This record gives sequence, structure tokens and C-alpha cells, in this order.
Amino acid sequence: MPMKSLSPTIAIATLFHSHHHHPQVILLNHHSCSLSHSLRPPRHHHLITQSLPKRHRLKLEFLTRAADSTQPSTASAATDKTLVTDDEVSLAKVSFGVIGLGLGVSLLSYGFGAYFNILPGSEWSALMLTYGFPLAIIGMALKYAELKPVPCLTYSDAQALRETCATPILKQVRNDVIRYRYGDEQHLEEALKRIFQYGQGGGIPRRSAPILQMIKEEVTEDGKYCLVLVFEAKALQLSDFEKRQGKFTSFFGPGIAAEVGKGESNLYEVRLISNSSSMASAS
Repeated sequence: MPMKSLSPTIAIATLFHSHHHHPQVILLNHHSCSLSHSLRPPRHHHLITQSLPKRHRLKLEFLTRAADSTQPSTASAATDKTLVTDDEVSLAKVSFGVIGLGLGVSLLSYGFGAYFNILPGSEWSALMLTYGFPLAIIGMALKYAELKPVPCLTYSDAQALRETCATPILKQVRNDVIRYRYGDEQHLEEALKRIFQYGQGGGIPRRSAPILQMIKEEVTEDGKYCLVLVFEAKALQLSDFEKRQGKFTSFFGPGIAAEVGKGESNLYEVRLISNSSSMASAS
């Protein structure tokens, strides 16, 4: 019976002479030996008991060989879609309302305690009360006018393309919406006012204005950087975004193309795709 081919290992049989008259027990370890035609995973150890003639013993040794380096790999390089955590420390991501209110209330509390001799430092009580009151008022005002940043989901492949492929306007939009703002009713207020024409002919009522919920940084299938604006608009339809697709392109341009789509529930996505691809940037 012909032997099946073994890949990627070689079996070497060597005949030895021995003076022992008892059957020999041979332990074969062929964890890297497998039949090329078999789909079953190899078992690690086989215990073979074999009775050999007198003065003869057959010993098999399996030598492993490294796989052929020229063999093509079946695994293809997949796009890196892991999320990147935002660990950047910046004053723009700090609420000045919280800081002012916290300092003001702390100074006022300690100042009153020191003034009534509950806490030490009565000689500084007047100074703490003098500065604590306006700080608390300013902190409350900033907290009232505060607009919190929106969440930003960034994929690692998009982060690598941001500096080279994102236009200056796309970078500015991203930086503006992920920081605290004061005095604005919503993010991208001026842009949405011009695009949807609040209260004008052919526009929409201001109360129906879409609200930015989050942004995403992605890479398109053809390797282009894409900033996705996710809006919530309960009073609008997809057609209201589609007929203003050109306005999104002109306002956030040049160098980008805008696409709109429907998300979950009342969410709509506006994809701002940079015309500069990774291949063009590399060249």
C-alpha cells in the first residue's frame, strides 16, 4: 500500500540492532506532522506497542521542518476598525462653569465659617467672601450658558488619515463640537441656520432644527477620510436632508463631498468625505 505524503514534516526510519528480547514500546511525538489530505487535527501523542524480531528494533524519529516561506498567506490585511480613546488633555474640554462655581462656593463656605470662628483664618474671611461671591456668580452664569461637547467615535485608520487627508474646515468642525462652548444654543448653529434657512421661504421652522448628537471619524471603502455628523431631527424627513446635500457640500467645502443617509429612529447622518485619499497623500 503506497504511503500518503506528509506535509510539512519528514519521517525518517532508522533500524537499530539490540540484544533485548522483549517487545519495544515506542513513543511518537508528531505534533507538527499532519497528512496533507486529512482535515482532522493531529493527536499529540501515540503509544505504539510493537513486537520486533530478536536483535532488531525499529526506531522512528520525526524531524520537523519549517513551513515554506514562499507559500502565499491566506489571511488578508483587514482594515483596522478599532476605536481610539480620546486621551488628549485640553482646557477646551474643561467646563469653566464648574471650575468657577466650585471655587466660588468653596471660598464662600470657608469665608463664612472663618467669619463666625467655626473655621480658622478669621483674618482672611473678608477676602474670601469678597472674591468668593463674584466667582460663584460667574460660575453659575457660565454653567447656564454652557453647551456640552458631543461624543466623538474615532477609528484608528481614520485617526491616521486625519492630519494628511482631512481639510482644515473638517478639522475645525471636529475641534469645535468636542469642546465646551458658551452662548450658543447648539453646535454648528450658524451652519445649520444657513443650510436649512430657519423661518425663510423654502426653509424649516427653527423649532424643527436638527440637533447634533455625535460625530464619527471613518475611512471610506476607497480610502478617503470621512467625518460623519449624526443629527436628531424628529420633525424632518430624509428628503429634507437630501435636497440640501449640495448646501452641505458648499458650506463645508472646498475639497469635500457630502452624502446623507438615514440612521436609527430619528437620526440622520451627513457624511463629509474628503476628496484627498490616502494613496494620493502617500504619493
